[in-house]
Amino acid sequence: MIFLRWILNTFILMLVAHLAPGVSIESFWSALITSLIFGLINAVIRPALLLLTLPINFLTLGLFTLVINALMFWLAGSIVKGLSIDNFWSAFFAALLYWLIVMVVNYIEKPKVKVVK
Repeated sequence: MIFLRWILNTFILMLVAHLAPGVSIESFWSALITSLIFGLINAVIRPALLLLTLPINFLTLGLFTLVINALMFWLAGSIVKGLSIDNFWSAFFAALLYWLIVMVVNYIEKPKVKVVK
């Protein structure tokens, strides 16, 4: 199941790179590695950053989380050589697009609960 999620996130990342201006991926293998690195960054660094920026996040009613997501996307782009991100706003738009697509895919993928009478 983890392998399928990884592949799905890789294809979503490739779609985002195709749609977002200022973001490009060299190859499928670069996207695969970027997806892995992005997942690790979101699992390890993002929770600590969210905790440290909790007061700012509280004052902005959670909108600062979008900035953190963009920074995590930008960090992944600086680590992986096959992913090119031009500037912060490209990372911001790409992270927002990535989040939206993943949210839709998770909604579609979620099993529907049937009520039995």
